[in-house]
Order: sequence, then structure tokens, then C-alpha cells
Amino acid sequence: MAYTTINKPTDYFNTKLYTGDGTDGREITGVGFQPDWCWFKARSTAYENQVYDVVRGATKRLVTNDTTAEGTQTNGLQSFDSDGFTVGNGNGTNVNAVTYASWNWLAGGTASSNTDGSITSTVSANTTSGFSIVSYTGNGTAGATVGHGLGSIPQVVITKERNGTAWWGGYFASLGNTKSIYLNQTNAADTSVQFWNNTSPTSSVFTVGNNSISNRAVGGSTYIAYCFAEKKGFSKFGSYTGNGNADGTFVYTGFKPAFVLVKLSSGADDWQILDNKRNTFNVMNEYLLPNSSSITITNNVVDFLSNGFKLRTSAGSWNPSGGTFIYMAFAESPLVGTNNIPATAR
Repeated sequence: MAYTTINKPTDYFNTKLYTGDGTDGREITGVGFQPDWCWFKARSTAYENQVYDVVRGATKRLVTNDTTAEGTQTNGLQSFDSDGFTVGNGNGTNVNAVTYASWNWLAGGTASSNTDGSITSTVSANTTSGFSIVSYTGNGTAGATVGHGLGSIPQVVITKERNGTAWWGGYFASLGNTKSIYLNQTNAADTSVQFWNNTSPTSSVFTVGNNSISNRAVGGSTYIAYCFAEKKGFSKFGSYTGNGNADGTFVYTGFKPAFVLVKLSSGADDWQILDNKRNTFNVMNEYLLPNSSSITITNNVVDFLSNGFKLRTSAGSWNPSGGTFIYMAFAESPLVGTNNIPATAR
């Protein structure tokens, strides 16, 4: 019996590793599609996390480990290409001999206007993979709504003020609609009606309060939002509780993961990213931090399995006893696709 209609997750998400050569206008190929959102992190040198998307446009950079406003980085990502992207020789994308990870998602290409919410948005959406990129201008009104274009309910909405220095915001369904968690910070999840107006997203809109992370009380701030709806066999967003044991908690995803982002939501600690390209066998031991410019950290932490991931550490940032974590996971291969071929373990 078919488990999912996405037999090839790399059509929608893929990690691309490369080593910088210091040239301007370098084409990086092998992503497998023309990406709409690219996230870059240097592995061997302490450079910032940089993100670019098709809605804001190539060269328009945001930094996940900082609160800086959007800036034009002409030597960062220069174009989104049919099988990857072109980069300049900036620190975040192509310094000679520096190793890089890039995480790439497919949205819907050229954006269009969306009037589903009380605030008109500009949206690039992929309803198959459940990912959309949304740009909008805040009006400072608590309870304002923004169309996301997914046609299904997002479990994750990540926001950033583009023309100001507000923190990154994060709605996670597993935390509930009274809380936000900040991509640029180590903080535990915070509670306030001002984040999402205590209202969960619907299949057409997400709701914002009058806080700077989503809809600054003084109107006129522009925002970008990255929205994710769960798709069986391709993406999973949820929470787990640590057991404080090296024979750690198992998290069922329904697929072999390609990418996992983890954050302790009940306390202060780093965000962490694992992927299947930097870590090609278990136990996986190389991870990067979205909230920090630090280089690769190496510790044995997680196994990627055919149907989820299992913690292999009792470390406080991954698996403390009773600690509550949120996670985002994307697939390398589904448990079973329409071809009825099951995923295998590593």
C-alpha cells in the first residue's frame, strides 16, 4: 500500500555540500531542482548563517543567528539556477578552501499576490511538499491574518522583520498558539498573546498579533515568513521528550530523514541541524547551529533510521531527562512510496 505520493523527496529538498574557491559568479550544481529558498552555513570557519529566497530576490540576505535587517549582498547568492545556484566570493558563500553546507527547498517559483487574509501577501507556494514563502507588510493590528497559499494547515511558521532588527519568530503547532521560539536565540519558548493572537493557522491564513516578530505595533514593517505544512512521507514537525540516556528517545517520522533541526523548547540551549550529506553513517556526529556562527561541532548524537531518528546521547542539548524538544524533519526516502518499495536503514 502506498504511503506517500512523494517518491523522490530530493525533488523538493536537498542538501548540497561544496568547498569554496574564492571566485565571483561561481555556479554550484547538483541540487536537482531550481531552489526557491537557500540556507548557507560555513562548516570550517565561523561565518554567519545566511538565507536567501525567491520572493525577496537573489542578493537579499537575512542572517538567522542575528537580528540584522535584510541587506543586499552582491557577493552572496547571485541567482537561483535550474540545478542549483550561483554565488559570489563573500564570506557566507564562497571563500577559498572553506567548506560549506547549503540546504535548499523548492517552493512555487515566481510569487503572486494572495488576498486570503486581512493583509495582502505575496506568496510562492508548493502545495505538494507543503512549503511556502510569504512576504507581507505589517499593520500593527492584533488578529490580522496573512494568506500562506498552502491549502493545508501549517505546523511551522518562521518569521523575520525585513526592514528592522526584531528577533526571528517561530510558531510551532507542538508548542501551541500562545508561544513563540526564536531562531536567533537559545531561549526557551516564550508566551504572549502578542505573537500569534492565541490563534492557530488555518488552511488559508496564519494570524499575527502586534509584536515585532510578526506584526510590529507601529505599522509599516515588512516581513518574510517560511511556512511548512506536514506531508506524509516527506516532512514531519513535532516534539519529543528526552530520557537522559545514551540509549535515547526514538522519534517516529515515517521516513528516513535527510535533515533534522532540533531545539530544546523547555529551556535555554542551541538550535542544531543534522543532515544526511555531512553524516553518511550512524552514529551521526556533525552538526551546525542556526543561532550561532560557530564552526561544525562534533559529538555522537543521533542515528537516522528508516522510519525516524534515535538519540544516542544524554547531552542536555539533545536528550536530557524530561526535557521537551521541538523538531523539523525532511525525508531522504519515504517509508513506502507509490512504487511500494520500502525504505531501508543505513
